[in-house]
Amino acid sequence: MFAQLPMYQRQGKTAFKKDLTNIRKLASHLDNPQNKFVSIHVGGTNGKGSVSHMLASILQEAGYKVGLYTSPHLKDFRERIRVDGQMIRKNCVINFIKRNQKFLEANQLSFFEMSLGMAFEYFAKKQVDIAVVEVGLGGRLDSTNIIHPVLSVITNISFDHTQMLGNTLVDIAYEKAGIIKKHTPVVIGECNEDTQAVFEKVAIKQEAEIFYPTDKSASYISDLKGDYQSKNINTVLKAVELLQAQSWKISDENIKQALLQVQKNTGLRGRWDILQSQPLVIADTAHNQAGVQYVVKQLLKLPYDQLHIVISVVNDKDLGQILPLFPKDALYYFCKADIPRGLPADILQLKAKEFGLSGTIYVSVQKAYQAAREKAKSTDVIFVGGSTFTVAEVV
Repeated sequence: MFAQLPMYQRQGKTAFKKDLTNIRKLASHLDNPQNKFVSIHVGGTNGKGSVSHMLASILQEAGYKVGLYTSPHLKDFRERIRVDGQMIRKNCVINFIKRNQKFLEANQLSFFEMSLGMAFEYFAKKQVDIAVVEVGLGGRLDSTNIIHPVLSVITNISFDHTQMLGNTLVDIAYEKAGIIKKHTPVVIGECNEDTQAVFEKVAIKQEAEIFYPTDKSASYISDLKGDYQSKNINTVLKAVELLQAQSWKISDENIKQALLQVQKNTGLRGRWDILQSQPLVIADTAHNQAGVQYVVKQLLKLPYDQLHIVISVVNDKDLGQILPLFPKDALYYFCKADIPRGLPADILQLKAKEFGLSGTIYVSVQKAYQAAREKAKSTDVIFVGGSTFTVAEVV
């Protein structure tokens, strides 16, 4: 799967297909497994992974058998496909490819399309009560958009993947709004005047009722400790309210317990992930303007003598949007994640210098992380981030 066929996370926009033909062909070949279970569709720029995992955790606590499809993975491909928090078994992955290899090769299916077909077939075979399906990229033309969910969720809109989705928030909102389905309620986590207008226009066309969350997060505690999670919790609470209205039996106690153990129930990692306490080491996958803004704001509230930042990014990242957000008085450890899309560390260092950020180049994420840990005192803070791939190499 990794070596033979395109994969967006490794390759970038050349692997992105603005077309649902292939996934429909694969679904038909597999006897349309996506129609054999109930689903929730979750899209947005930031927070869709956290929201998907929180919803899965809540539904599990309520006693339902829950499928969860997310991307990308951090350590193991099988993280993408879970039932009740348990990853798909290795032999299920191998057998799926063996059974379908001729078809997959003949139709030149992408890595994401194969993964999704595998997930849908697995959820159908496991007879899940409900599956939470996270959008891969965009929405309207994302491969996941062949499902007919009972509820759609769009967390927020900010700038990311502009090469594929457009250069304005309105353009991006239009792509994300593509998951709004006929007569299917949709929750919009956050929006501004311009993006709200897009969502409401699409919702009217689809005769879909649109809902916005209210701030109830203060009443709930989560094991996901990023400050930004309060907005995600509000989005989740509104989504649960709508599920309850559809006769899904979910109690307030289920919600409270589930939010306290999202990581345990679902295996989620990489969101304000505290790896050790002295020195405090935090890893976070935030990689676009809005995500980095939230994370840096929370970092700067922490007490420390010195902040150390281990950073690598992908080569299509708009560094002019994210580097100015980082603090100038931190020590930087520039590196390149072990993927083809990784930006060489020397280029990252040069670009960072333009924004007053200085530090040393390292040959790998591990070497950079090791150097930061050796240099940091117990009263310092180490942050690891810049991309999902940076975090994947240290968690």
